[in-house]
Amino acid sequence: MALRPIAPEDQALLREIYADAIESQAPLLYTDAQVRAWAALAWLPGVLDATFREGSGWLTTDGSAFAIRHPEDRLSLLYCRGRASRRGHGSALLNQIEADARAAGIRHFRTEASQFSRPLLERLGWRVESPETILIGGVPFERYRMVKLLRQAHS
Repeated sequence: MALRPIAPEDQALLREIYADAIESQAPLLYTDAQVRAWAALAWLPGVLDATFREGSGWLTTDGSAFAIRHPEDRLSLLYCRGRASRRGHGSALLNQIEADARAAGIRHFRTEASQFSRPLLERLGWRVESPETILIGGVPFERYRMVKLLRQAHS
C-alpha cells in the first residue's frame, strides 16, 4: 500500500474522500438523516479547514483513503472511499499515523470513533474509554472515545 504525506493542495480530494466514505458506507449503520448531516460537513466552510491546515497525515497514492492527526496526540480523521474499503487502506494509514506519533514522543493516542471505525481500531489494539452522543446538524450520533498506549521503539 503506497502512501504519501498530505499536501495543502489535497484539500479538495480529502473532502471528496470524506463525503464518499460516508455516503457509500454509512447507510449500513446510520439513518438517512444522519448520513446527510454527516456528509454535509465535507463541504461546510470552516468545519474541516483547521484540521486540514494544521494536522499532519497521509493519503493513499491512489486517492482512496486518508488519515490525519490533529493535534499531535489525536487521530482526527480516517476515511476511505466505499469502493476501496476493507482492502487494508485503514490499517496501513493507522500504522503510519501511529508510527509518526511514536516518533514525536506521543505515548497516549486518542480518538473519537464512529460505529465504522471502532471495530478496526479495536483489532489494532485501541480500547473504548466511553461512548458519547454528539449532535451534527442537530442530528444525534453515538461515537466512542478510544485510546491506545503507543509502545516506544527500542533502540
